[in-house]
Amino acid sequence: MKKLIAVLSALVILSLAGAALAETQLIGVPNDGTNLSRAIKLLEAAGFIEVDPAAGYTPELKDVTKYLYDIEISPVAANTLTSTLDDYAGATINGTYSISFGLNPNTDGLIIEKQNEGEDNPYVNVIVARTAEKDNEIYKKIVEAYQTQAVAEYTLVDGKYASFPAFPYDAENISLTEADLPAIIAYESPREGKQVVRVGVCGSKHDSWKLIQRLLDEQNAGIYIEIVEFDAYNLPNEALNSGDIDLNAFQHKAYLANDCAANGYDLTPIGDTAIAPLTLYSKKFDSVDAIKEAAGKLE
Repeated sequence: MKKLIAVLSALVILSLAGAALAETQLIGVPNDGTNLSRAIKLLEAAGFIEVDPAAGYTPELKDVTKYLYDIEISPVAANTLTSTLDDYAGATINGTYSISFGLNPNTDGLIIEKQNEGEDNPYVNVIVARTAEKDNEIYKKIVEAYQTQAVAEYTLVDGKYASFPAFPYDAENISLTEADLPAIIAYESPREGKQVVRVGVCGSKHDSWKLIQRLLDEQNAGIYIEIVEFDAYNLPNEALNSGDIDLNAFQHKAYLANDCAANGYDLTPIGDTAIAPLTLYSKKFDSVDAIKEAAGKLE
């Protein structure tokens, strides 16, 4: 009996020690509308939380009905999540920022958002124009140059298959290799005598526009693409709506719709570009289960 009591006491002590080691784990997520919703759905898929089914694909934090593990969801500006990843047990980051920071969903992600490539997918990234100029022939030529096999291959190879073209392409015949990328990135086009089109982008990974420029030059299209970089998601749509730029290409359809509704912007997508999944990354843990173990399960 004494041995049994000793064994049970030891188990209780070990259990209490494990509980003491568990502590609230902070999960960083984007604080902007649709990306926050995507993050919540991803954390639900990972088994951290339960979400009210009535919220569909656009839940808010108030729609989290149960925390299955001791985590705290911390919404912050999306462009800060890569540089502050050390501060979190994990953070949900999309391709715009992760790829430029050297994080690849396929090799570094703990769990990747599942997406369909259909036309109704609200998370397909798009080229956007002011609605009054959606039929601009110059803009149509830019979209046509973008939606080519060459750009599809560049998207796949340069992004290490972390994002996927959202337009028809031949996935079985990819001839581009990483060895071809430096020549594409090094391409420079003369500006003189061409129609300048200012395209707003977010993040530093926008070298595909070098290829699009080369394709336009090969067609003698007379178009010069001037890339205008922004460091936050809320800026390119404002700039486009006010006429400071001509097009932008940084966002998915759902974000555009929400931003236009919130700010009264009269903007519209004129061409699909790519699908970039949201991914949970961590520098402290090597798996979702490891984060769960550190957080501790809630009863």
